[in-house]
Amino acid sequence: MKSMTISGLARAGGVGVETVRYYQRRGLLDTPERGGGSGLSGGIRRYADDALRRLRFIRSAQGAGFTLEEIAELLALDATEDRARARSLAAERIVALDAKIAELEQARAALARLATECASGKKGPCPILKAFDPV
Repeated sequence: MKSMTISGLARAGGVGVETVRYYQRRGLLDTPERGGGSGLSGGIRRYADDALRRLRFIRSAQGAGFTLEEIAELLALDATEDRARARSLAAERIVALDAKIAELEQARAALARLATECASGKKGPCPILKAFDPV
């Protein structure tokens, strides 16, 4: 059943209308035909519930760190039921996330050290500000 306008779809999916259009240009979402109608608009496009389901899939996959290219592949895999490739993509994403987590943990440890130094009460410039000064 086609019931939503693009603004309704965007609102239900928690994105802006331009995001929906961007996903359409990238081929992640279909662009429905305009409904019959007269006037300048030539009818309004109506989106079915499956468009919302797909939009939510895209947003969830992005939240897991997948790129739009990877999401496009996952969407294509859904039609083929290629579980091995889907697992492979997930494993690759896990490796990338683990690397990012390690990087963030190092940044956290460095910042914690700087905060401790700053609290030490030593004279001179603040270690936090000094660490981020490019000079």
